[in-house]
Amino acid sequence: MPRTTQLSVAMENKPGQLAKIGSALARAKVNIEAISVVDSAEVGVVRLVTSSSAKASAALKRAGMAAVQQPVLVVKLPNEPGALAKAAAKLAAAKVNIAYAYGSAAGRGAMSTIVMAVSDIAKAARALR
Repeated sequence: MPRTTQLSVAMENKPGQLAKIGSALARAKVNIEAISVVDSAEVGVVRLVTSSSAKASAALKRAGMAAVQQPVLVVKLPNEPGALAKAAAKLAAAKVNIAYAYGSAAGRGAMSTIVMAVSDIAKAARALR
């Protein structure tokens, strides 16, 4: 299981904020590999997995945005019914908590990519082998 670094950026909930993040990363030639945006009335939290967390963090800092780094697990699952349930059951059996997860799939036959923040990355990686 690939482990990677996720960046979280708290942004004011107003037009243009996601464009600001995207532009900063584009200028640094950093690709967004996974993204989640969770909002509240005043603030949104953008979680990103990128092609280079170091370059992304530096680019965001240059653009006046602070990014918090967190280790996460990137899980590839078959894009079929029950795949997430099976993976989550393996983590539960290993007593690994999933704090949150987000992901996507490209279409039928493609693999789903799920980003997970878990209580124990090493134990989760072993459970999902």
